[in-house]
Amino acid sequence: MAVDMSTRLDRVLGAKTAKVMAEQLALHTVRDLLRHYPRKYARRGEMTKLEDLQVGDRVTVLAQVRKVSTRKMRNRPGSLTEVTVGDGANSMQLVFFNRKHAGLREGAWGLFAGTVGEYRKSKQFAHPDCHLMTGDDDEDWARALIPLYPATRDVSSWVIQRSVKLLLNHSGNLADLVDDPLPEEIRARHGLLSLPAALLDIHRPTTMDDVERASHRLKWDEAITLQLTLAGRRKAAALEPGIARPRRPGGLLDAVDAALPFALTEGQREVGEELAAELAREQPMHRLLQGEVGSGKTVVALRAMAQVVDAGGQAALLAPTEVLAAQHARGIRALLGPLGRAGELDGDPAGTRVTLLTGSLKAAARRAALAEVAEGHAGIVVGTHALLQETVEFADLGLVVVDEQHRFGVEQRDALRAKGNRPPHVLVMTATPIPRTVAMTVYGDLETSTLRQLPSGRGGVASSVVPVREKPNWLDRAWERLREEVAAGRQAYVVCPRIGEDAGAEEEPDDADGAPAAESEDRRPPLAVLDVAEALREGPLAGLRLEVLHGRMTPEDKEARMRGFAAGEVDVLVATTVVEVGVDVPNATVMVVMDADRFGVSQLHQLRGRVARGKHQGLCLLVSEAATSSATGQRLAAVAATSDGFELARLDLETRREGDVLGAAQSGRRSGVRMLSLLEDEELIAEARTEATDLLAGDRGLADFPGLAMEVAALATDERAEYLEKA
Repeated sequence: MAVDMSTRLDRVLGAKTAKVMAEQLALHTVRDLLRHYPRKYARRGEMTKLEDLQVGDRVTVLAQVRKVSTRKMRNRPGSLTEVTVGDGANSMQLVFFNRKHAGLREGAWGLFAGTVGEYRKSKQFAHPDCHLMTGDDDEDWARALIPLYPATRDVSSWVIQRSVKLLLNHSGNLADLVDDPLPEEIRARHGLLSLPAALLDIHRPTTMDDVERASHRLKWDEAITLQLTLAGRRKAAALEPGIARPRRPGGLLDAVDAALPFALTEGQREVGEELAAELAREQPMHRLLQGEVGSGKTVVALRAMAQVVDAGGQAALLAPTEVLAAQHARGIRALLGPLGRAGELDGDPAGTRVTLLTGSLKAAARRAALAEVAEGHAGIVVGTHALLQETVEFADLGLVVVDEQHRFGVEQRDALRAKGNRPPHVLVMTATPIPRTVAMTVYGDLETSTLRQLPSGRGGVASSVVPVREKPNWLDRAWERLREEVAAGRQAYVVCPRIGEDAGAEEEPDDADGAPAAESEDRRPPLAVLDVAEALREGPLAGLRLEVLHGRMTPEDKEARMRGFAAGEVDVLVATTVVEVGVDVPNATVMVVMDADRFGVSQLHQLRGRVARGKHQGLCLLVSEAATSSATGQRLAAVAATSDGFELARLDLETRREGDVLGAAQSGRRSGVRMLSLLEDEELIAEARTEATDLLAGDRGLADFPGLAMEVAALATDERAEYLEKA
């Protein structure tokens, strides 16, 4: 049977094995299997140290059986078999209930795969899968390196290993099976292996040098395919005409500048000129504006929106929460004054209308808002996901501004962009600074602007970790400091990861933002707003004006609560991460984050940015039960030690799965990037970006490079393309 890269695995491995590989590992074709790379390599004498493993990890280890004992269980029928395996330096315990393994005899070598558990504070494997080395494995066993693959409970590493071996033996010569998509001149320029050689060395290496060379080549495949996709988008965008929105003297933009109660920073002025020049061109702007928390991105965006309105268009600002959307609308209206109330009795006819559109609007108010948007009376439209609904129509959408882009799925951003009659200008904003490699790889079709300078007059924030298990009296002092700030006329936030009343937590942070998974099954539930608020009212904060804010409150109640806090009617706001982005109360100077270890690095940085937005010094206290010496404790200490968002962004990337950064977290599916490291491969990514741009520079594009064209086409059917297409 002839086999090529598109051959289905059931034709090579059989229906049963192929079915489970497809279901659990999304491996469907020969190409998928060959691109399923080992995650590490085992050798005799190098067993994974048990102390390095975490409870809940699923691992495969190479070890020798040292001891086997079986006994009857005391409190239940049946027998318990305990097996000790080791590699000469380390050992671990395997436990089997009512199961016998004839091959598990002293001296036997094998691969053992399972989930690390804990019993009486000792780590062990319960019911691991075992593959004992026999004569059938002599060829593999003789090799210096044994590949260990990403596996599942039903598809073990050795099943994958044998399947790859069968495939390699069946093909005879990989060069006959695999066409190398990378042009020979690029391979020569960068000293890269051919693809058949790289695949052979990654699956059946003799030395770690083989692995390193093969990995370098396979990273290039991933990088250049991604960069070709992005370069193609940049080229296509340059050919897709929009509508120029040039600056008009004496219009809304000049009025905004005159009304600002502060002077723009040098950075705000520079980025503003950059945006103004791009908006004045027909080619639609696609720009990412990143900046530190509190650097004034919203003002920059408002000035761009005003320019578009002056040119006869509409601007839409998409915010992640109703609290933030309402705050944006309120702030813009206050700044514009009569110019933001065109058509009203006290409005300026030369101005426009600022319309708020959220899901909680009553029917009559919603109909009125939709009419204002559709008829073009509303020049600035601020809203949440409600803006994305089919019933929302714009008269002439000229600019889309997405605030806190990481809070939206890619489909949502794309849906708003599609509402323009012609492609609108797009400004994406994030307060989570992005390392250069992430910008090149994920936002490679966007130009990037950065605001580093904070407005003058800010008090700054001092941060400290409060390790409550090691130093419980520090928490008492934290509440004392909060009371001292309130006594001085200022206000405070207390943030918890859960709302309360039940185990659900609509705003509880997840692992995608860098928060660690639970250390063990008996870890207590996260602290809840309702519980903490009650305890504080009756305890250390008794007598203070304390209120709660969370996502299950009605929009009216949330708005009223935030208005009361902003007006100084509330001393302490106990909230979930609903206050994470954009909430601006200059008088708030204290942020206490309970169970801070449950939040990711960027979330903590965002939360910290809610305080010291006025002239007073701020204080952020990260309360955690994690040991200061643990990885979690060290992560919190790193957050407390610096307010440099770019340094923290790198730390955030180190603690996250890189596939999430490339879109899997937002799409809910795998990203497809297996080898490429955004932290380690910056130079490689930059080189691939240059090569991709050069390859597409001519009129023929990839017509002369059919192999690469096929790789890009394959990406187009992958979930990664769905992400890149809309990001």
